[in-house]
Amino acid sequence: MTQIFIIGTGLIGGSFALDIKKLNPNATIYGIDNNEAHLDEAIELGIIDEKATLKDLKRAELVILAIPVDATLKVLPEVLNHIADEAVVFDAGSTKEDICAIVKNHPKRRNYLAAHPIAGTEYSGPSAAITGLYENKTNIICEVEETAFKLQEKVLKLFSDLGMRIRYMNPKAHDKHIAYVSHLSHISSFMLGKTVIEKEKNERDIFDMAGSGFESTVRLAKSSPAMWTPIFQQNKTNVIETLDEYINNLKHFKKLMEQENFGAVYKEMETTNHIKDILNGIK
Repeated sequence: MTQIFIIGTGLIGGSFALDIKKLNPNATIYGIDNNEAHLDEAIELGIIDEKATLKDLKRAELVILAIPVDATLKVLPEVLNHIADEAVVFDAGSTKEDICAIVKNHPKRRNYLAAHPIAGTEYSGPSAAITGLYENKTNIICEVEETAFKLQEKVLKLFSDLGMRIRYMNPKAHDKHIAYVSHLSHISSFMLGKTVIEKEKNERDIFDMAGSGFESTVRLAKSSPAMWTPIFQQNKTNVIETLDEYINNLKHFKKLMEQENFGAVYKEMETTNHIKDILNGIK
């Protein structure tokens, strides 16, 4: 595949572009983005070779959608309208149920592979793009059976060449599970940051006391609200369910402290230490 179109030239799309260029120096990378400054920056940084529009997609062999999930709902059907029969499209959205549903009956549904590479940083824009972002990362593929076999083979080979681990899941299960391991983490980070910022209004030196633990915990609070608000909206039911469980655990921990039951506090933390074993098994 040498004619590659990246829609959304930020961290996710830009990192795909850099890795594809490394794998195939003969590939031409075209960028499509509503933000003209992002396109100029992506060219300057060598992430893309040329600017393009949706009308140019008739030349595409591969199209990567790396835009907010609300925009994907509008843009994906248009992309499928423009591509040739032998082209393949995949997205990188953090929700899958609504996106899969929007193209369920599209005449070119077979040209689309629903993907979610679980990779990223808290930074955004073309300057955030890095090579090797996807190495050893998990990529969730949904409804693989809906994609033409020869087309899915091309994309799955690319993911393999990038060093990604592949998991298959239905869209509903994906959205439920990702609410726990990703969406809740971001909300927790945003709200911890909010709590500390509000306290800092009265205690100016609070950030002087912030150590690496605080920094790592609020790292995700630097993420783009433009990207995350639509994710929370599309996955609202699952996110609210996870928030209810999380809030109940916080209330329980608070109650144990109010009761001065620090033996139980110790037990809570000791039990949760098992997360180390789980995460070590994933790596």
